[in-house]
Amino acid sequence: MTDLVRIIIAIILPPLGVFLTVGIKGAFWLNILLSLLGYVPGIVHAVWVIAKRG
Repeated sequence: MTDLVRIIIAIILPPLGVFLTVGIKGAFWLNILLSLLGYVPGIVHAVWVIAKRG
């Protein structure tokens, strides 16, 4: 799966984009927490994780 597709998924549902990149690890749980605290922080974190590890 390309990074562009993961980023599009991350914009729609941030935890899913992180899950597809790293699986169920600390970054995934952190993204769920950030998404619960606010949609935008979840998106920013998801795109950062995808760009860093993609």
